[in-house]
Amino acid sequence: MSIPVRAALLMFGSAMAFGLMAIAIRYATRYVPTQEVAFFRNAFGLLALLPMLLRPGHGSLRTQQLPRYFLRSAIGLASMLCGFWAIGHLPLSQAISLSYSTPLFVTIAAVLWLGEKVRIRRWAAVIAGFIGVLVIVRPGSHGFEAGSLIAVLAALLSALVAIQIKQLTRIDGPDTVVFYTYVFWVPLSLVPALFVWVWPTGIAWLWLLLTGVMGTAGQLLWTRALKLGEVSALTPISFTQLPLVVVMGWLLFGETLDRWTVLGALIILGSNAYIAHREAVLARRSATQQPTAAAKPGE
Repeated sequence: MSIPVRAALLMFGSAMAFGLMAIAIRYATRYVPTQEVAFFRNAFGLLALLPMLLRPGHGSLRTQQLPRYFLRSAIGLASMLCGFWAIGHLPLSQAISLSYSTPLFVTIAAVLWLGEKVRIRRWAAVIAGFIGVLVIVRPGSHGFEAGSLIAVLAALLSALVAIQIKQLTRIDGPDTVVFYTYVFWVPLSLVPALFVWVWPTGIAWLWLLLTGVMGTAGQLLWTRALKLGEVSALTPISFTQLPLVVVMGWLLFGETLDRWTVLGALIILGSNAYIAHREAVLARRSATQQPTAAAKPGE
């Protein structure tokens, strides 16, 4: 199997895993509070991850960035709680569509935090993406739900996490980043869960287990797909999560698809695809220019 095909299949598997995680979260929130769902998602996710990371022959997981991991995990947990609440209380299509606004916030955060340069075409794509967000949220209209702002907040916080991951992976490998994230997530998520604790019973355990396993599987497949393929080619494949949750929301929960959500989602996805394409083009251009610059005499 060629490398591009493997990367595409890994990304598709990641999208399906995250979609199934959203379904499991929706069911789990019927039995236990959102804070508790987040804790079990992290606890079961860590248990699913340990056999892979601690197997003989795996590289060292040591790090000297523990304070950064703590900050990354704290912000990530806040994003997770907001995102899980949105999945549990908003129509699935709306919650997942708004989660795709994360790359828009990442572009802005990269300029403010990392000092990256973004030119007019990518800024235009970001503005178009936020128009898509407004189309879904519809502030000031009869269809406006305040809860949709929580989904937007989850995307904003997730963007901050993405920037931190960029910084962490400059020193540590992706498996190390995932491992220490879970190490901090488990105790951090236990604290808010204890204030609303309800012991799960019966089938609730199944949904909580699936939340953790599918979330970890999605992360591992996603990181491996991006290692093999280009972001611009793989990003559209990740959007297949949205049709999955739309269909499952209709079949399992009787949700109807709102035309404004469809329109806004198409605008956001198109904006994300263009941003990913431009980042890939600029990365290739930079890679080809660097050797030439290094060959100049006197430099």
